[in-house]
Amino acid sequence: MLWHVTLRWQRDIARALAPFDLTHVQFVLLATAWWMNSHGEDPNQLSLARKAGTDVKMTSQVLRKLEDKGFLRREVDPADTRAKLLRVTDAGARLAQRTIEVVDEVDRGFFAAAPEAAGLLRLLARQRSDE
Repeated sequence: MLWHVTLRWQRDIARALAPFDLTHVQFVLLATAWWMNSHGEDPNQLSLARKAGTDVKMTSQVLRKLEDKGFLRREVDPADTRAKLLRVTDAGARLAQRTIEVVDEVDRGFFAAAPEAAGLLRLLARQRSDE
């Protein structure tokens, strides 16, 4: 049942992000990069993937799409010329902020239907912090 609920939630998120031409994974990586940038961090691909909980190779492919769309840019890290720092563009920052609001609204509506979901979310958050 949890799997079916998760699929339903993912469909709701995908539907909400469709008008912005973003997939759920693109949204997660853009929003995470924006959050890190706005908190003084310029992540590289590995640190972004770790923060977002995504696969590193898949992250690379998704970042390339976000870069092609003009939502972020990769800049050579002056401390390590092999690494690229990720910086969200102004257009990417506006999109991240807007879509975070949209996804939050979907989440509120989805999880309001089941008050016990708040307990499940706390359990999942605790599980993640234990990893």
